Amino acid sequence: MNRLVKGTVIITLICLGLAACGGKDKVKAPTKQAIKEQVEAKASEIDPEELLNSLRNHTTLVPIGDVLIPEDNPMKPEVLELGQMLFFDPRLSGNNEVSCQTCHDPGMGYGDNQPTFAKYTGGNGARNSPTVINAGYYKTNFWDGRAASLEEQALGPIQNPDEMNQPLDELIQELSGVKGYQERFQAAFNEGITEQNIAKALAAFQRQIVVKDTPYDRFLEGDMEALTKQEISGLRLFTGKALCVTCHNGANLTDNNFYNIGLNTEDKGRQAVTGEAGDLGRIRTPGLYGITHTAPYMRDGSLATLEEVIDYYDHGGDDHPNKSFFIQKFMSPIGLTDQEKEDLLAFLKALGGEPPVFKKPDLP
Repeated sequence: MNRLVKGTVIITLICLGLAACGGKDKVKAPTKQAIKEQVEAKASEIDPEELLNSLRNHTTLVPIGDVLIPEDNPMKPEVLELGQMLFFDPRLSGNNEVSCQTCHDPGMGYGDNQPTFAKYTGGNGARNSPTVINAGYYKTNFWDGRAASLEEQALGPIQNPDEMNQPLDELIQELSGVKGYQERFQAAFNEGITEQNIAKALAAFQRQIVVKDTPYDRFLEGDMEALTKQEISGLRLFTGKALCVTCHNGANLTDNNFYNIGLNTEDKGRQAVTGEAGDLGRIRTPGLYGITHTAPYMRDGSLATLEEVIDYYDHGGDDHPNKSFFIQKFMSPIGLTDQEKEDLLAFLKALGGEPPVFKKPDLP
């Protein structure tokens, strides 16, 4: 076993053992300054190169790379321009007031910064609006994975009575009555205005909304100076004691699988798609790129900050009858110290990056 990984396991076991054993003798608590000095000393002992080799040998962590482009939907300029128009156009909704941008605002991390989305008829929806950042990297889309591609995903909110409430046949008729759209669809697609081409244009546009080349990616590529000592300490926790890498792995820091993380909600999650009892409350692991721009967090938007997210997992989540066995067995609690939480937070912030900001164009 790699020395860094082995050391992390041993330290974790010791910490858990100490936490489980309550001694009667009173021990004088160390001062904050003493703790700070100890942490700084430990952080300085981490060899970045050794940590990098450990990650390469024992995990699936790799630089994110380029988003995959479907052969039948190339990123042609005419398609991208059309997709941007459609994304910002409220005429895609039944009342001509709601656009894709309403819930996926570029100025709000391509979300809406609300716990859950505002329903078309008023009131609050059931789930948090997921960010569009790096959506092109997922194997499935939506929290419950009901769409197998961005093209399939694009048409869902348009037709949903709670979101945009626009039947597709009526949308095609409305867009066909706009000369500028007739011309632009014809330039982008030989078939003109169709359901499929609306989906393709929106999906192609969204594949441009990418965060990559973060300090974390540069570190994985061999730049030993890309991360600070505290961020490196956080990365070691991410891949070790904090257990984040169990689900947040792969090029987009998601394994694309579904888990019940213990949220105490009535949301059926993946079960609504599969009908399987074991999928109750399970949701897809979200990627972490751009995470500093996408608060609040969780599918119900119940956690306002990354600090709250770290605390949630540290204490093993809430109670749910179908909570993941892994969380129950290994994360109840994890036992992170305050300093470890700060280090982990520093690493997560290094994943934030700067999402590209697309503005509303002149509409036909």
